[in-house]
Amino acid sequence: MRPRIESSTQWYHNKHIRIKASKNAPFAPHPHLLIAATSPPTSLPIPLLLSFLTTLRSHISSNQNPKTLHRHCNSASFSFLLRSSISSSPSLLLLFRVPTMAIDRIFKDEASEEKGERARMSSFVGAMAIADLVKTTLGPKGMDKILQSTGRGREVTVTNDGATILKSLHIDNPAAKVLVDISKVQDDEVGDGTTSVVVLAGELLREAEKLVAAKIHPMTIIAGFRMAAECARDTLVAKVVDNKDDAEKFRSDLMNIARTTLSSKILSQDKEHFAKLAVDAVMRLKGSTNLESIQIIKKPGGSLIDSFLDEGFILDKKIGIGQPKHIENAKILVANTAMDTDKVKIYGARVRVDSMAKVAEIEGAEKEKMKEKVNKIISHGINCFVNRQLIYNFPEELFADAGILAIEHADFDGIERLALVTGGDIASTFDNPESVKLGHCDLIEEIMIGEDKLIKFSGVAMGQACTIVLRGASHHVLDEAERSLHDALCVLSQTVNDSRVLLGGGWPEMVMAKEVDALARKTPGKKSLAMEAFSRALLAIPTTIADNAGLDSAELISQLRAEHQNEECNSGIDVISGSVGNMSERGICEAFKVKQAVLLSATEAAEMILRVDEIITCAPRRREDRM
Repeated sequence: MRPRIESSTQWYHNKHIRIKASKNAPFAPHPHLLIAATSPPTSLPIPLLLSFLTTLRSHISSNQNPKTLHRHCNSASFSFLLRSSISSSPSLLLLFRVPTMAIDRIFKDEASEEKGERARMSSFVGAMAIADLVKTTLGPKGMDKILQSTGRGREVTVTNDGATILKSLHIDNPAAKVLVDISKVQDDEVGDGTTSVVVLAGELLREAEKLVAAKIHPMTIIAGFRMAAECARDTLVAKVVDNKDDAEKFRSDLMNIARTTLSSKILSQDKEHFAKLAVDAVMRLKGSTNLESIQIIKKPGGSLIDSFLDEGFILDKKIGIGQPKHIENAKILVANTAMDTDKVKIYGARVRVDSMAKVAEIEGAEKEKMKEKVNKIISHGINCFVNRQLIYNFPEELFADAGILAIEHADFDGIERLALVTGGDIASTFDNPESVKLGHCDLIEEIMIGEDKLIKFSGVAMGQACTIVLRGASHHVLDEAERSLHDALCVLSQTVNDSRVLLGGGWPEMVMAKEVDALARKTPGKKSLAMEAFSRALLAIPTTIADNAGLDSAELISQLRAEHQNEECNSGIDVISGSVGNMSERGICEAFKVKQAVLLSATEAAEMILRVDEIITCAPRRREDRM
């Protein structure tokens, strides 16, 4: 017989029944809770028995004695045995068996789950922590972050770009990963607004947390958020300005957008110069959003103001010794082929010879094979050969003798872009010259930038191709300048397609908040509370811009709210003067597409996180031992 396991006892008194609860394990492999009840020598009515069972279930489910009862009880899993020995004495014995392992064994040992309020709070806290992390980088006076890797090189990145910061973080919280993803999508889709979208989503969840604490169902909150987002978007559409038909005004809009985008970046001191570079580069694309034809080259040295835009394509390579430095009407073959000496490339192969003469024969055969390959390339009628792989001395010498410029080891991005802008194809076989499409340009020459020599291709087939050369004090400065300029180029290329423009400086958020508030006052039911919360979350963007500039955000927001009661108000936060200013006069503009993406992406991310009521973490898959 298994040993008896005693524990603390608890007595429950009823008018007819007295029970004693204790832990006893004589009948089962796991400890069970056994409850014995006896009645006085009177008949026990059935309704009273049922009433007692209901009372007993709720008693055991309560948390009166967690060590002996609540921890091991699951009121939904009772099984009981009723015995009545009427012959000996009118007594009743009730045995309740409550399994102690009711749900614990569904998941593996290392798996975990969080349910209900705990799961929701975990999601809210993770998302709000990510929003607070990048909040200080928002606006013209936002601060930078230093990101240091833990790898061998301890690489350091200095940036205030929201997407770059979040991509570099290793995050465990699943809700926080949702915000990281929307920031990446925002960066890929429109280029700017990567911080704004995370801050707005975090504020929506902060407001939603208060509503959930007030016992409002998450689905009601989501319904209110959707109505508010639709109202806000309609408000933006009604307020946009479109100057696409007037070329001069449209270029002015593009310059304003570029200046506004660059104001929060490292290029803010020279934003006039870089705004002009970005607008000139994008206008050459003639409406295309393919930024591949705009190449950015970084060269340390000088200062940021020394950066310039050059027409054509610049390849960061040197021209070899004894090769022509200047070629006009170039016919270019772009290739990705092995131009090292052909050796026997069979793994494990060995060639045995009995004299040095045989070695010379093998070398001669290799050279002959390479010479045949070079002759096939020359037969294409080219005067420039660009190869992604190495070109050894012997083939380089053959190309020089034929008066052909040979460029080796051009990186893959370089040759892909070169093939695109010169109108050629990347070839790897040369048996059929008529099937190979050559690239063309007017002039190939060697140029100097700083102390480095580069190769410039002028008059390329794709006329919109251009190169922006960035100069700067260090690699960290150049990397951040490239990220800033890339954001501006993305926003401008999207604006050329969708030319609708809005004012900036917190003006769109104030306009949206005013309209959403007005709709909330007309909406009956609890949805109106969610809409008011959405309106408060929208105000977080101008509030954060003011806070990061060291201004009194409460005073400025209250002034803005009062001024926006007037129709056709253009007021926003002017962080330079530290006051409320007219955004139209200041020339602070933003692309409609960016604002729309921020609004919709943040709302959808907040909805997704609000729906969560359980987080299940799977156990890691163990590697099986292989014999």
